[in-house]
Amino acid sequence: EVQLVESGGGSVQAGGSLRLSCATSVSAYTFSTYSMGWFRQAPGKEREGVATIYGDSTNYADSVKGRFTISKDNAKRALYLQMNSLSPEDTAMYYCAAAPWTLYVSTKPRYWGQGTQVTVSS
Repeated sequence: EVQLVESGGGSVQAGGSLRLSCATSVSAYTFSTYSMGWFRQAPGKEREGVATIYGDSTNYADSVKGRFTISKDNAKRALYLQMNSLSPEDTAMYYCAAAPWTLYVSTKPRYWGQGTQVTVSS
């Protein structure tokens, strides 16, 4: 069973930045072969893909392109999401996700973390 634990959420004013982290329980080899991603769910809305990464390939939702950057450290088995120029529309629960197949923001992963809340005030 893959365990994903997010951290780094919090409250920030519009225009600010946050960096989310996701620690995983898998081996470094398994982590390097998995697709990883960040998804989010705002109150009353469906969960949506934010950014995914597989190897050196990344995929972003149009709403975050140019503002968010996904990255990972295979040695640390960690996933990150640098979020800049945050707006109130980015307020949501953010979930780390993993899949043993190629993951895009429009597809569903196999594994989910518990989520970390991001709140952006105007």
